[in-house]
Amino acid sequence: MGLKIIGTGSGLPGKIVTNNDLAEFMDTSDEWISQRTGIRQRRILSGSETLLELSTKAAAEALQEAQTSPDEIDLLMVTTIGGDYKTPALSCLLAGELGMNCITLDVNMACCGFLYAMHTANAYFCAGMAKKVLIVSAEALSRLTDWTDRSTCVLFGDAAAAAVLEHSDCEPVFSMELRGKDGWEHLHATRGTDNCPFNNFENNGFLHMNGQDIYKFAVSSITARIHALLDTCSLTIEDINTVLLHQANLRIINGAVTRFGHPEKFPHNMENYGNTSSASVPLLLHEVKGNFRPGDKLILCAFGAGLASAACLLEW
Repeated sequence: MGLKIIGTGSGLPGKIVTNNDLAEFMDTSDEWISQRTGIRQRRILSGSETLLELSTKAAAEALQEAQTSPDEIDLLMVTTIGGDYKTPALSCLLAGELGMNCITLDVNMACCGFLYAMHTANAYFCAGMAKKVLIVSAEALSRLTDWTDRSTCVLFGDAAAAAVLEHSDCEPVFSMELRGKDGWEHLHATRGTDNCPFNNFENNGFLHMNGQDIYKFAVSSITARIHALLDTCSLTIEDINTVLLHQANLRIINGAVTRFGHPEKFPHNMENYGNTSSASVPLLLHEVKGNFRPGDKLILCAFGAGLASAACLLEW
């Protein structure tokens, strides 16, 4: 029993913010940002744009490519750190936009969200509870970053990406590795202030990150998760056609290439979008899938807040 991806889509904000745009109101430059991160621009929600609109566009595109109608979806999962509202869940709002009447679920696993949702979808398939699943990864990191802190706000962007998954009776190569451990202090965003008279929980709600610690965790977790997948499936990196990593920082991807070699197998697009959290892996998948051939072996891998890491090996 396995799964296959039969359609993908994306939804991007209209506003493009370049490194030079940021340099107009903070002490930074295109050279400073691009040399340290590989990022040259990002998409940012602006005006009246909503994350729901991006999600709807990505989902509709994925459904159309999959030749699947909304009423064929048995489970809709939205991976997000936070939608347009704290409640209701973004998945409920999206179901309404798409005219769906199925199980809906929001997944908050930060940058690993898409892979955790794939794992959940596979469990539904194995349990006979679903035949088709729609995953939409939708993130608005611009709402969490401190725009006076050049060490973090230059890294992130907003985006949505979607994939339709279908149960497969054949036995394709499919394996997953997921891990979570406590490490909240390295990457977190607090819930913000409230006016409850019975506590004194006060904070600004912005995203906080220790870049050096996250870099070390990212490279080590990528290495561990990929080696575990290869060992489980009795494969080597030479057997893998493409590795799609979470698009956080070009230095992290280069760190993975140093360990595995084959730089041609590690595509990237963070230069155009920045770090879009859980949307980054499906967004990259959507953009490069035209290069895949049936039977290609792919590894998808992500890492982030938690600290969490996840990887998936599948056959296209």
